[in-house]
Order: sequence, then structure tokens, then C-alpha cells
Amino acid sequence: MFVDRAIITVRAGSGGNGHVSFRREKYVNKGGPDGGNGGDGGSVIVLADDGMSTLYDFRNQRLWAAADGDAGGPKQCSGHAGKDLVIKLPPGTMLFNNATGDLIHDLKPGERVTLAKGGKGGWGNEHFKSSTNQTPRTADPGEPGEEIEVRLELKLIAEVGIIGKPNAGKSTLLAALTKATPKIANYPFTTLSPQLGVAELPGRDTRRIVLADVPGLIEGAAGGAGLGHEFLRHIERTRVVVHLLDLQPEDGSDPVANYRLIREELRQYSQALADKAELVVLNKIDLFPSPKDAAAAMKKVARDLGLRDGRDMLAVSGAARKGLDELLEHLWTMLHRTGEPDAGWSARPAPAATPTP
Repeated sequence: MFVDRAIITVRAGSGGNGHVSFRREKYVNKGGPDGGNGGDGGSVIVLADDGMSTLYDFRNQRLWAAADGDAGGPKQCSGHAGKDLVIKLPPGTMLFNNATGDLIHDLKPGERVTLAKGGKGGWGNEHFKSSTNQTPRTADPGEPGEEIEVRLELKLIAEVGIIGKPNAGKSTLLAALTKATPKIANYPFTTLSPQLGVAELPGRDTRRIVLADVPGLIEGAAGGAGLGHEFLRHIERTRVVVHLLDLQPEDGSDPVANYRLIREELRQYSQALADKAELVVLNKIDLFPSPKDAAAAMKKVARDLGLRDGRDMLAVSGAARKGLDELLEHLWTMLHRTGEPDAGWSARPAPAATPTP
């Protein structure tokens, strides 16, 4: 089950109490304080685990606590420190203080962050001896560990996000490009959660692209309709958006109108999301009676949206696996612009969401 939100309480371990004792040995005239210090409490640490892509493990377990430190002992024996608790989270998890709403940390791949620090162990009475206090009979208690209620929100980390109306063929395309195995069926909302896949490009060099299929975009998605309002945030981290259009929608709708509808939902949800680099991909070209009919449909979409074939727009068939190598190469170029491997692609702005008068 895909879970991308959870609220947990993390509690670091408390420090152990210091010990009060005095040295008592036969044939030793002068003893003295020898109470040991308490051990420090364990801390709660979060670790980004690349093998995780859901917060399912936190759905039912609310309290995550590290071990307390042991109390000190006689003969200057210090207590053992409590064991740290390491919580594995998917990269891209945002941790918020649930009481204040403040962002604590945005977890990046490979990061290891202390979320709650363990309490210090208390001093034993041996620590307090002095020339004026040779028999101290007090020791410090251990300090309590930090405790905080944390809201976890996952935003999947993918380079390319695939969007489009239900039944546009997003899951089929993801399965064709990667080794992902999303559910594929001929009815809307087949995919009920975002799906990740890694595409390997042909060639001698190892080149990979991480793609995410974001389901449920329909009219009103930004306001809560369909599934889109739940999952739109998962493409906020992407650098390129693939807008998949069905050239022959089964409901008889117009591909151009469908494009503008989804663009408007993106704009309403987040202007930053709407401004991301976009590639329009026309899908299901294999269903046309002839290449001439497919070319005519593609030409109409390009004209109405002001797109340039091969630059802003590509045609593929996910089911027939046509045009996929060209699509991956185009996406690689967008993601790794010459001289700016980490800066993304300064792409041509996406066409207007509404017709220009």
C-alpha cells in the first residue's frame, strides 16, 4: 500500500542517574566517594533509504523511542549509553513539527540526521568530591531525552513526472520505458498511487532516468476532485514534466481541450509547477487507420497549441513500443543540457492554458 503521510512521536532516551556510593575495602583506611556517572540516552536518527518509497511502516506505529541510558554504579562504574534508534525513511520525506507546522528537515538521498537528542547521564557523587566536600552524598539525575511529534510528508524524488488525463496511457508508457509493473486496465483511475520507474538508455555508458506516473488528474483536481489533489505534490520535485495526450480519446473529447484542462489544474495548484519544463507526448499513434491519418491528427494538435514537432512535441505508442528510444534521448537532453548538468533545461515555456483570442 502506498502511504505518503503519517504522524509519529519520536522520543530520545533519558540519561541514566548518577550513583551514590563510597569505597569500602578492608585494610584501606580512607575510602571516599566512588559513585559512577549515568550513561547518556540514545538519540533518534533518521536515515534516507533508497530502497523505500512509502511511509507504510509508520501507518500503525505512532511511538518511536530510543533506549534510556543505564544508571551509574559503584567503584566509578559508568552506566552504558542507550542505543540510538535509526528510523529509515524514503528520500524526499519532509519532516514537520506537528505542533508548530515548522519544517524540521527535507530528507535528501543518503542523508543521516539526528531528529531527537538523547539526555545526558547524571554525575555520580565521585564527581562532586573536593577538599571541602570529601564525602558528597548527592548525585545528579539523568536528563530527559527530547520528544517531538513529527508529521511526515513524502514527495517522491523523480527527474521526470508523467501527467495526463485518466486512460491517456501513463501506466503503459511507464511500463514500456522502465521495469516498473503498474496495474494496467482499460478504465479510469486504474492507478491509485504514484508509481516510480527507472529507465535505462541504450548505449555503452550507463544512463538512467527516474520517472514517476502521477494518477488521477481530471477537471477540478487542484480543488480536490479525482485523485490529483492527493498526488500533485509528487511532481513538485521533478525537473521535466511529460504531458501525455491521447490522440484518440475513447470518450470523444478533444486532445487540445484535454491539454488545456490539465494545464489549468497545474496552474491552480502551483504556478511553480506550471512553469516547469514540459514535453508534450502524443500517445496511441498506432491506433490510426494509416500513417497519414496519424500525421493529420498530430499536425492539428501542434498547430492549435503552437508546438514544434521534435522539439516541444513527440509522438509515441506505449503499447506498441514505438518512438520510445527517441523519447528517452530527448528527455536525457532536457535533463542534461550541455554545460549545465545540474541546472535543468531552460525549455520553451508551455503553451497557454487557455486559447489566445
